[in-house]
Amino acid sequence: MEILIIIVQVILACMFTFSATIKFLRKPMMVQHWNEYRYPMWFMFFIALLELTGVIGLLAAFWFPEMLIYAAVLLAVLMIGAIHAHLFRAKHTPLMAINAVVMLLLSITLIIVVN
Repeated sequence: MEILIIIVQVILACMFTFSATIKFLRKPMMVQHWNEYRYPMWFMFFIALLELTGVIGLLAAFWFPEMLIYAAVLLAVLMIGAIHAHLFRAKHTPLMAINAVVMLLLSITLIIVVN
């Protein structure tokens, strides 16, 4: 079970690092999506900071295991918000929310396994 936790931690850390990076760099695709969500641009930066906080929590959990549950809950909440933004604010097709759903499921996996 410990190997599963490590694998999921690393996958989530990579995925959220990428996600935060494209937000911080204001990549055109991300800016376009953010405009479709109808959120202000400063909120994109704030979400990127929260994602990076989650990544730091995931990595810190290798030395401080109690951090894992907090990081996983934070990331799960962010992905619930991302799914909402895709489906209800931007009216995207469900296919557009697949990455967020996968990241949510991985976060929930950590929450369940850690408890």
